[in-house]
Amino acid sequence: MRKRVANAVLFQLGWLACVLGGNSLWLLLALAALVIHLRWISSWAVEGRLILCVVIVGTAVDSVLRHLGVFRFEDLSPLIPLWLMLLWALLATTLRHCLAWSARPWWLASGLGAVGGALSYYGGGQLAGVQFPYGEVPTLIVIGLLWALLFPLLHVMARRLSR
Repeated sequence: MRKRVANAVLFQLGWLACVLGGNSLWLLLALAALVIHLRWISSWAVEGRLILCVVIVGTAVDSVLRHLGVFRFEDLSPLIPLWLMLLWALLATTLRHCLAWSARPWWLASGLGAVGGALSYYGGGQLAGVQFPYGEVPTLIVIGLLWALLFPLLHVMARRLSR
């Protein structure tokens, strides 16, 4: 139970560092949260592949959304900013720990993904200055639907990579 609470706190600290700090020295705090997780809660040997896979999937998904104009960042890179990639790595650390309870049944992961995903993008967007050119409500509906599919798939990935 302590490790799950610690995982949740580390994720929230990392999330705040990423969205408030952007690509600044605040990323060191988010990176520290990731390192602490890998040192005291899990390990790179156990979760390294999952973290890399989630970062790749998340970077691809958010970069496609960026390319489609669903959201706009200040920088002009074709990929998402580094802070958002690190946020995907931090999310990966929750799949086997503080959010493991949401993996089954699948509809629980789907519902949590829809609501939590949309709220995370909304909150992150507000704090990080990310723009939603299609409007907030339509964008959050699309993101919610996407995350209703994506979050259960991330749990399947976590389960398969733990074998």
